Amino acid sequence: MATTTAHTDGGPARERIELAIGGMTCASCATRIEKKLNRMAGVTATVNYATEKAKVAYGEGVAVGDLIATVEATGYTAAPPAPPPAGPGSGDRGRAEETPELNSLRRRLTTAVALAVPVIALSMIPASQFTNWQWVALALASPVVVYAGLPFHRAAWVNLRHGAATMDTLVSVGTLAAYGWSLWALFFGTAGTPGMTHPFGFTVTRGDGGGNIYLEAAAGVTAFILAGRYFEAGAKRRAGAALRALLELGVEEVAVLRRDARGAQAEVRIPVGGLAVGDRFVVRPGEKIATDGVVREGGSAVDASMLTGESVPVEVGPGSPVAGATVNAGGRIVVEAVRIGADTRLARMARLVEDAQNGKAAAQRLADRISAVFVPAVIALALGTLGVWLALGEGATAAFTAAVAVLIIACPCALGLATPTALLVGTGRGAQLGILIKGPEVLESTRAVDTVVLDKTGTVTTGAMALTGVHIARDADADAKDVLRLAGALEHASEHPVARAVVAAATEDGVALPLVGADFAAVPGLGVRGTVDGHAVLVGRERLLAGAGVSLPAELAEAKRAAEERGGTAVVVAWDGRARGVLVVADAVKPTSAEAVRRLRALGLRPVLLTGDNAAVAAAVAAQVGVDPADVHAEALPEDKVAVVRGLQEQGRTVAMVGDGVNDAAALAQADLGLAMGTGTDAAIEAGDLTLVRGDLRVAADAIRLSRRTLATIKGNLFWAFAYNLAAIPLAAAGLLNPMVAGAAMAFSSVFVVGNSLRLRGFKPLAD
Repeated sequence: MATTTAHTDGGPARERIELAIGGMTCASCATRIEKKLNRMAGVTATVNYATEKAKVAYGEGVAVGDLIATVEATGYTAAPPAPPPAGPGSGDRGRAEETPELNSLRRRLTTAVALAVPVIALSMIPASQFTNWQWVALALASPVVVYAGLPFHRAAWVNLRHGAATMDTLVSVGTLAAYGWSLWALFFGTAGTPGMTHPFGFTVTRGDGGGNIYLEAAAGVTAFILAGRYFEAGAKRRAGAALRALLELGVEEVAVLRRDARGAQAEVRIPVGGLAVGDRFVVRPGEKIATDGVVREGGSAVDASMLTGESVPVEVGPGSPVAGATVNAGGRIVVEAVRIGADTRLARMARLVEDAQNGKAAAQRLADRISAVFVPAVIALALGTLGVWLALGEGATAAFTAAVAVLIIACPCALGLATPTALLVGTGRGAQLGILIKGPEVLESTRAVDTVVLDKTGTVTTGAMALTGVHIARDADADAKDVLRLAGALEHASEHPVARAVVAAATEDGVALPLVGADFAAVPGLGVRGTVDGHAVLVGRERLLAGAGVSLPAELAEAKRAAEERGGTAVVVAWDGRARGVLVVADAVKPTSAEAVRRLRALGLRPVLLTGDNAAVAAAVAAQVGVDPADVHAEALPEDKVAVVRGLQEQGRTVAMVGDGVNDAAALAQADLGLAMGTGTDAAIEAGDLTLVRGDLRVAADAIRLSRRTLATIKGNLFWAFAYNLAAIPLAAAGLLNPMVAGAAMAFSSVFVVGNSLRLRGFKPLAD
């Protein structure tokens, strides 16, 4: 059931609805639907070919049924979209991509390739033409033309009914003409005679041409174009996965506190959909928080990096707000739900991603744009050729043969291969280099990009807490190893991310940690205490030591202050009543990030740093990697990141965004070009246009270079494919190419396009 939302913008109330559109085969279909909807009074519509959705705003006097009827009258289907899956378990992305459309295309492509190959071999290799071979070729070619080519014929019929023409029209007309002529020649001409061999002349035979059949052209064109359509459909289908990845971040069940019949409080596990505002639920260490709420009992550290980008876990206690889908990294807490369902921060992020995706119109393929003129012109030329030959008295057979030659020579086999072959080779080479390019529409943005926005956490930095410094008091009677060993032993019993960083450093060289006494205790929000090797050890904040009567020496206080100014977390270590050292834990800058920024600048890009961390951390990281202070944006929530990207776009800049977290997904979708770090979350990877599998920021420069090279190859392929048509069509119209030679020339143009695309295998990355 559709849900519509009323909006007022200072004018008449307007309703908004999103419709799922079916039956589109190219970007021109989306344009046609959009025009039809926008011609309705009071209607404003945007149709996205990639997501197969139409966002429609309409006023009084217009019903949802009217919108659907308009789309259906245009030759397509429309319906309110199905509701999202109830939980993460039902949203498997792998299965989501196995749609009926892809399955159907795969079956048709398999059929076409398996049957077209022997037809081409029989028709073009005279030595293979045994007695009655032509009937075998007919039996093999018929399923290819009728069954495998059905989507082209269906689309051509829809286009014809609405006075339009696309590449589908030319494919359908060309293959049906070649197939129809072959049927006539076999049943009514001399091509069906036993012992017939395929004549192979370069020109149209004047007079009777009833011995010529062109089954190889009909079957071959269908197979080649289906291959291109299949790969395009797969890329298009992946465009909607960002929203599924966001929705899968939630939880399926939640432990709600309920009163039993005796009034005692007990935990009851219920589906998350049954959670109501005001319910209190339990979150144990390592579990995700079910929804936005406020902590009512307990204390812990919450990893909110997926939403805020903040690398340091946030300490929470009674009264602290928490967001759904963040992870409880510490102790047991009880949370009271304050927002559920569509009102949560996670749901709002999903809407941001969706709005950004639908706001970017799908890039129309160059071939489709040109075909609006090219296809009708070719059909007109074929009809004109037929008429001229008849007027010159050359005979119906010769005239029809010349007309068919025009259609076949113009059949866009090379055009259909121009994009997918270059894309396949380019993406294959990219995969070897740790770069994933999602589709040809991505490439059009790379050439114009002049600004690159870099998320900090997980992109410029490692995204994980690590020990970056150890400061020892002058009178500590201990060294760094002693401080780390005792602190690591005590922190080993804690699940706090800062504690894990200390433990990792303490055990880095295989050092065995001593045992902790039974008096171990975690002090929420302050640190841990316990006995290690007979020493009473304290590890945590300065307040923990102050509570035990331990003061901080001046040199350690200065080291702590300096570390915190640089954005680090200072952990104080004391034992036996004396402060011995300060451990500094921080999200370290990747060793390759500074070089990556230099490479991006070399490509003419202006780097901008964007982070949810505080200004001190952002400034320190920017100084290390070479980003100008004026181009640093700190304390940015997901909404702020989108606003920064949009603001740069409003200044006339073409923006690339590099990020890795869920909090980056909306900004990645809003950017003209989104580059997702493959070491990040699924939501970021699916929202991005390019994925950097290696997680090395230097690969971003290689990704842009490879994308630009691939785009140049596609444009080169399209140019030569059209140049071939422009040169060959006059020859065919003059009778200097018979359909058989036209088919061979068409195959050669395809080989040329493939060969040009294969040059991308030699792409070299910049030296590491």
